[in-house]
Amino acid sequence: MSAFPITPERIVIATRESRLALWQAEHVQTQLRQLYPACRVELLGMTTRGDQILDRPLAKIGGKGLFIKELETALLDGSADIAVHSMKDVPMQMAAEFELLAIGERESPFDAFVSNKYASLDDMPPGAVVGTSSLRREAQLHAHYPYLAVSSLRGNLDTRLRKLDQGEYDAIILAAAGLKRLGLAERIRAVLPAEVSLPAVGQGAIGIEVKAGRPELAAWLAPLDHAATAVCVRAERAVSRALAGSCEVPLGAYAELLGTQLWLRGFVASPDGQRFARAELRGNVDQPEQLGEQLAAALRAQGAAEILAALG
Repeated sequence: MSAFPITPERIVIATRESRLALWQAEHVQTQLRQLYPACRVELLGMTTRGDQILDRPLAKIGGKGLFIKELETALLDGSADIAVHSMKDVPMQMAAEFELLAIGERESPFDAFVSNKYASLDDMPPGAVVGTSSLRREAQLHAHYPYLAVSSLRGNLDTRLRKLDQGEYDAIILAAAGLKRLGLAERIRAVLPAEVSLPAVGQGAIGIEVKAGRPELAAWLAPLDHAATAVCVRAERAVSRALAGSCEVPLGAYAELLGTQLWLRGFVASPDGQRFARAELRGNVDQPEQLGEQLAAALRAQGAAEILAALG
């Protein structure tokens, strides 16, 4: 017999309190309620340091891990059972006390061009200002559109859209997934293809983190793991982990499932877009981490190590 109940009685979800984070937590809440109708699934809203410090780029204040630390504290002290994250916010090296138990089905992984003035990046004149908080996006913008000005943009999704609407920027780049999930797809003027803006590792996917050593949660959450998404995200995360990737490094990795093959693309660049290392590989879907490590090696062969050393 199982050592824990087949059906959970209560599951508490730790979440950030931004509108998008709450959407993601409520999405998981709905899935769990459908799986376990008798279970009380509750949300524990929290504010993280990443939400509080809005006057400096993430790269300057410690990286994306600032968006999950308080949620992990809730897992450790037992006030929450699971934490729901955007996978692109989850550090590549997780502390031993935690496990990532499920990765949900991916929404669009691509970046979106949002503007009240222009239909696309190609339509923007020299000197026009594009807002982004991401070194990855900044490097690719500089490489493809060196005549545009790139300016830092922090805040949650609604704050960024408000700054655009107030005229502080001519256009901004956001994750298409967030806009779609919040019913704001009409704000998307163009979706940027991977050739122009290779996505962030895990972009568009939702992850569920727990305190290690909770086998009952592993069993209860198993139906929420989307195998096709998980294998792609695992390959992408392996690239970043092998290259010590964080939000402080302009790095992108994107995997697509093609039958029994994974097509994995990646890049490392200098923030000004002057130096670029690009590579792509295809490999067996059964070994995503190995493929990610191979791609990282291929990027090093293209000069990624020198670019990373210069950033350090």
